[in-house]
Amino acid sequence: MRALLTPEIVPRLGVVLFKPGRELMSLFTGGRVLIERQPEKMKTLPTGRIADARQPLAEMDILRFFMRDERVINAAGGINALEAWLLRNVRECQYPHSHYHHHELVTMRHPPGAMVVCWHCDNELREQTTEMLSELAYQNLVQWVIERVLISLGYNKERELSMAELCWWAVKSGIADAITETMAQQALRLPEEPFLSVYKDSDIVPSFAAGEILQDLVEGIDLADASVLIEQPQIESKPTLRLSVDPNSPESFMRRPKRQRWTCEVYTRWVKTQPCECCRQPSDDPHHIIGNGLGGTGTKAHDLFVIPLCRVHHDELHANTSEFEKKYGTQLELWARFLDRVMGIGVIVKA
Repeated sequence: MRALLTPEIVPRLGVVLFKPGRELMSLFTGGRVLIERQPEKMKTLPTGRIADARQPLAEMDILRFFMRDERVINAAGGINALEAWLLRNVRECQYPHSHYHHHELVTMRHPPGAMVVCWHCDNELREQTTEMLSELAYQNLVQWVIERVLISLGYNKERELSMAELCWWAVKSGIADAITETMAQQALRLPEEPFLSVYKDSDIVPSFAAGEILQDLVEGIDLADASVLIEQPQIESKPTLRLSVDPNSPESFMRRPKRQRWTCEVYTRWVKTQPCECCRQPSDDPHHIIGNGLGGTGTKAHDLFVIPLCRVHHDELHANTSEFEKKYGTQLELWARFLDRVMGIGVIVKA
């Protein structure tokens, strides 16, 4: 919510007064507010609340099939998120054809979305399906989806969402198949083909459909970060470390080559997720082997020489290494056993 207010300044007291009115009081109930000078484009606007940007997409009938798609609703957050959004933004019963309204509000689901009604209207309208209720639920659904798209793309309500941005959001959300042919045609700015009652052979020009062109364009896009828009269970893929051998490395021909520590953060992160080699409890850190000629002064061993240890056994090892190795075996034995398992399950493979 935004507003243009005229300040009343009291210089001797160092106080600035505002008179927002009842409609804007909720703007000041959430704590601190941002105050800035009005931009040039708002000089002609009257004092009071500033309306959000008009969204022409909400009035387009060509989006009805897209907005009603269950995949679109789930990508925006699901029906539960829609109901929560309605309770935050709607302060009165949305059903106008009633002589009485209770002060308590609830959400009522109605295809294709939901609406906010009072207790009285909820009891009367439940189990009813009318065209007017469907249109009301659809308008709520459209406004909610557009707001979610703007937020996910990093915009605020001042921006007017375009068809191309809506299609891009669908692509990022993994629901490009829900984009209709007309939406793809407008997003790609393709000219509309007139439908003639009679065609000549010379009038027929072969071309690809807009949907096929859009699918070809998005096939090569990496959508690895698209899951931030959708709360879906992610299947954790097994990390792999691919090794290659360079028998003719430049350092191998030097008499005293400068050694460099080999690091691999992906591998050490995976080791941290494995059970402790001593007690099989969840590990805390990947332990780099100490001593045994590995590493050096102020330098850890290579990231390949790590074993998973829980916090208790990790502290025990550093407190008294000899006693630890008498009890659980040497570090090299633990590492060899762990490396054998790593190679056997395919975590480390040849490049």
